[in-house]
Amino acid sequence: MNKSSLKPLIHPPKAPKKDKRLSIHNDVRIDNYYWLKDRENAEVIDYLNAENEYTKQVMSHTEGFQKNLFEEMKGRIKEDDSTVPYKLNGYWYLTRYEKGKDYPIYSRKKEHLDADEEILFDCNEMAKEHAYFNLGGISISPDNKLASFSVDVVSRRQYTIQIKNLVTGELYNDKILNTTGSSTWANDNKTLFYSVKDEVTLRSHKIFKHKLHTNTDKDIEVFHETDETFNTYVYKTKSKKYIVIGSSSTLSSEYQILSADTPDSEFRIFQKRLPDLEYSIAHYNGVFYIISNGDGATNFKLLKTNEKNTEKEYWEDVIPHRKEVLLEDIEIFKDYLVLNERENGLNRLRIMNWKGTEDYYLPFNSETYTVYIGNNPDFNSEVLRYGFNSLTTPSSVIDYNLKTKESEVKKEQEVLGGMFDKNDYVSERIWATVRDGSKVPISLVYKKGVKRNGANPLLQYAYGSYGSTIDPSFSTIRLSLLDRGFIYAIAHIRGGEYLGRNWYEAGKLLAKKNTFHDFIDCSKHLIDKNYTSNKHLYAYGGSAGGLLMGVIINKNPELYNGILAAVPFVDVVTTMLDNTIPLTTGEYDEWGNPNKEIYYNYMKSYSPYDNVEAKAYPNMLVTTGLHDSQVQYWEPAKWVAKLRELKTDTKKLLMHIDMDSGHGGASGRFESLKEVALEYAFLLDLEGIRA
Repeated sequence: MNKSSLKPLIHPPKAPKKDKRLSIHNDVRIDNYYWLKDRENAEVIDYLNAENEYTKQVMSHTEGFQKNLFEEMKGRIKEDDSTVPYKLNGYWYLTRYEKGKDYPIYSRKKEHLDADEEILFDCNEMAKEHAYFNLGGISISPDNKLASFSVDVVSRRQYTIQIKNLVTGELYNDKILNTTGSSTWANDNKTLFYSVKDEVTLRSHKIFKHKLHTNTDKDIEVFHETDETFNTYVYKTKSKKYIVIGSSSTLSSEYQILSADTPDSEFRIFQKRLPDLEYSIAHYNGVFYIISNGDGATNFKLLKTNEKNTEKEYWEDVIPHRKEVLLEDIEIFKDYLVLNERENGLNRLRIMNWKGTEDYYLPFNSETYTVYIGNNPDFNSEVLRYGFNSLTTPSSVIDYNLKTKESEVKKEQEVLGGMFDKNDYVSERIWATVRDGSKVPISLVYKKGVKRNGANPLLQYAYGSYGSTIDPSFSTIRLSLLDRGFIYAIAHIRGGEYLGRNWYEAGKLLAKKNTFHDFIDCSKHLIDKNYTSNKHLYAYGGSAGGLLMGVIINKNPELYNGILAAVPFVDVVTTMLDNTIPLTTGEYDEWGNPNKEIYYNYMKSYSPYDNVEAKAYPNMLVTTGLHDSQVQYWEPAKWVAKLRELKTDTKKLLMHIDMDSGHGGASGRFESLKEVALEYAFLLDLEGIRA
């Protein structure tokens, strides 16, 4: 008998049941584990620690394997690495890592790359006293002498902003608490705009103005976003002419603008918010360019208007709406306009000059690639920086000269260890016809030589919410699965925007079940086509993708041998009824407002926690963080407790809680790989692969 088939030496933790009646719309739900919401309760902490200890003991036979996986994954990553420098306002900026250190070092060089390096922030020094550390936004003053920056040492995404004198190295006493982390300077080099979070909900709801060397208690409130479904933020246009306050919800947006030269003047509304009107703005040469879905432009179109007359009635079409092409983003240069478009799931970069004499696309010849506009802060540049990678090709940073049409690869991601050859792997895109007749694309990657005989272990991943598109990108970490025979599949299900805006609209609100059905039907398709079988199929999703995991195991647990659910959003109804929880009110347009009976009933019909039943479930590993501000730790904790109570199988049900971190996991560069090593060891052990 092998070690993995032995029963654990300890019994799984059993959370006490304490009845809690939850009533609305003449419907009563009994939540026996509601009490786990109190992170200040010693009994709650004891239970979470017991879950961690249980997971440790059950997986103890893989500890050596986990360490090997960690070293293997870490060994592919270049430790003494650095970003490609970019130039802004006379300085070259770069971020680099030193061997043996977990955190980045931010630095710059004046005018030339061979100039002396000026260290801005060494996060290794800054993180020394903290179990968790994250440096947020860095904003350099127009005269290059000051930097505002932000720090989070709890992992609740509540940042403290400070100001550093880059000439003297002095850290000023100005200290601004409970912010989003981002800030922007006015052109006077002494006025700083920033956004503040609600202490309870963590919604970004106010914009303040701070004057250098003044008491932060005297900071002036510039804007208060009172609509609980909106967040607010502030930034400066690439042209450096305007400070912009943005307000956005899932389906609507609004901007206010102010000359960056006159920070004490009043902001003016660009275009007031309207239901279902989304827009974004960019400034160039006296004109604002607008990406908007107005007037039925579902996939968005590009418009322009004079900076003096910014209301919608003055907007003129530049690139009209196209039914098959999603306009995702633009980048403006002095002489050129670059559009990031998506057609049939594939990204395209379209180059146009302002004279109207050039209009063409950069060529890409694969169906499983990712391309994106990179960091291009220099308005006067003739060089477009973009990134490219695929499921089999490491990431590259490429500079494309818009004038000469020449490309230069500035950096290609190194895969260390001497074992990687991209020609050893195969990628493809297939299409699954799902239950309502829609065709859902699936991107696949696997080691060359893998046969479609139904015996391959396959990890199927998806997200499927908020219109977030999961592009097929390269991962050095994933090689540890591929090299051991796994196939990796990304299901581009509805709820994302892979096939355009309508693809998103068809996977939200009262159409949300399409997301779950698509994933399940993609699983069936992969089995039908002999890529795998239900004995070897695994599924993985995080956050809203963790909700997806919860639904598919309630609906079709027999399809999967194992599930990885990371920071899963599984207690949908209770969370969406609690407007004190971070993010809740801003998500009504995504999931619906359960205070309305139609949405309540629909949510309840799929909410993973509310639909756990007495039946057999797959092997499961659930991960979360005690300080998670996006999906509170108690959602997975309650879910696991209820699964333990009701499930009828003897398969593994494990939960790992990071007691120091939040939604994004551990903060150290390599520390997060330890959780990945646990997840991979869990999957590989189920396949009998232990080396």
